Amino acid sequence: VQLQASGGGLVQAGESLDLSCAASGRTFGMGWFRQAPGKEREFVAYISASGITKQYVESVKGRFTISRDIAKNTMYLQMNNLEPEDTAVYYCAAQRVLGDPATTTTYDYWGQGTLVTVSS
Repeated sequence: VQLQASGGGLVQAGESLDLSCAASGRTFGMGWFRQAPGKEREFVAYISASGITKQYVESVKGRFTISRDIAKNTMYLQMNNLEPEDTAVYYCAAQRVLGDPATTTTYDYWGQGTLVTVSS
């Protein structure tokens, strides 16, 4: 399975941005991670195969919304009220089997990353 992330860009603090991740085939759980310069890759959000279960890192709760279109094999991340601290390369990832949503090692497929820059 190949993943293609898109939608990154440059926005000002308080603005919104939507990310998409298109998968070439069916996957199990999917997630978004991000990596800021000089920092480790961190978990952002997760959505289960059914789309029912969602999980977020505390810092984005209430601002980011993860969703997926199962028929289109596509996952989305709606990001509102963006902050400069959200600046990072955002990666989408997918699992072949159920695993810890917040751990990078449980994901089998990774997209190439899309840069999100939030200016103050």
